[in-house]
Amino acid sequence: DSVVTLMSTNPHPCLTHPHGAIILAPEEISKATYLNNSGNAQINLRLILVSGKTKEFLFSPNDSAADIAKHVYDNWPMDWEEEQVSSPNILRLIYQGRFLHGNVTLGALKLPLGKATVMHLVARETLPEPNSQGQRNREKTGESNCCVIL
Repeated sequence: DSVVTLMSTNPHPCLTHPHGAIILAPEEISKATYLNNSGNAQINLRLILVSGKTKEFLFSPNDSAADIAKHVYDNWPMDWEEEQVSSPNILRLIYQGRFLHGNVTLGALKLPLGKATVMHLVARETLPEPNSQGQRNREKTGESNCCVIL
């Protein structure tokens, strides 16, 4: 288990998680530098629900989308009570308009350190097929993947 060290201009208690994630008020996020016990920087995620409610969390670059969903489920914010879901397995992250598969790590996304990265958090049983958007676009334009024989 890692320990998170928070260096801030306003020392103030925060919630910590054994995996290194912490929850802070937005004003504290902008003033702080976050290091785990190995001196590695943490990634600040601002998660937005469909309702528009937001919370900021800190995670390690090694945390996957599945790790994040589990942590958020286990530490569901009190002001998100109306949106509580039945299982972490249905929580999905959307980044830059795309669903993240459970094994994708934050480090693989090359997210900026020291700035909040916005992701949407939605409840959804399954992920769409990886090329379903491309398929819809082809249907609209009349394109296909078929060969033309001359």
